[in-house]
Amino acid sequence: MAHRFRCVIHGSLRKHLREMGEAMEFFQSAGIEVLAPQMSGIVKEEDGFLFFKGEEQFDPRLIELMYLQNLRNLGENGFSYFVNPGGYIGKSASYELGIAQATNVPCFFSSKPVDHPAYIGENAVWSAANLAEYIVKHGRFPAMISMIDSKLDRLWKQLMIPGSVVTAGAIIEYADPRGNEREVLLVKTHKWGHRFSIVGGKVRRRERVNDALRREVKEETGLDGLVGKHICTFDQIRNSGYYNTSTQHLFVDNVVRVDSRRVVLNEEAQDYIWMPVKQALTELPIEPNARHTLELYSFNT
Repeated sequence: MAHRFRCVIHGSLRKHLREMGEAMEFFQSAGIEVLAPQMSGIVKEEDGFLFFKGEEQFDPRLIELMYLQNLRNLGENGFSYFVNPGGYIGKSASYELGIAQATNVPCFFSSKPVDHPAYIGENAVWSAANLAEYIVKHGRFPAMISMIDSKLDRLWKQLMIPGSVVTAGAIIEYADPRGNEREVLLVKTHKWGHRFSIVGGKVRRRERVNDALRREVKEETGLDGLVGKHICTFDQIRNSGYYNTSTQHLFVDNVVRVDSRRVVLNEEAQDYIWMPVKQALTELPIEPNARHTLELYSFNT
């Protein structure tokens, strides 16, 4: 797979431990990193709660919260998989499902839930084997298809999808000390249909925009940058590829200056190129939001 997928497996450890282990094997064999559970061996049971080795002295509430912290580490290519044979989710996994859905983690199930009034999409039920095969074949997990009941779907989106998302975008700029024309870094990514875009990502809760810019540049390219001039702030362009009418997606784009062209991509992009901006605008397929920012940058340089 060109990019790294991660998942967290959920289910009733008391009832479905074997099935959870089998799901883990399918995902790991497909190159999907399973962040949890660790399957280190159950050492005791207390009031229906099972403890893995090393957890014996902890409060069950703390263990559950530590488990849920894995959802924060899933990243853009992460998902939750609920092992629920016969539709049974159970008490702890129900809690985990609520947190996963509230934090917009894509959720898949081995069976349609029957003991939980959860809203799930029409395309959310997959065996672990088939889901792993799909991800390997297509390089993405299945799209979430809305239920036929449009009122139910609309209410769901109003409740669960965040009202506003802020993305920090970086025009990474390299000025050649030999006096050659200044170049910008563009990355090619599956997210934008293998078109080129600029480096960027969502601003985390309580994170400042400039801190997000430096973090995203470092994570996606390995480069250390100095945040420079603000280029533009704008709403995501309609029909640009990921436009969602239920969410205000705001782009805040700045110049980020670097003193090296040595790029180390992470799993989010498949290729990159350094090029003078006017040449890039003429010769490269660039997704609409990045093109908008690059045109403004070009006009002012």
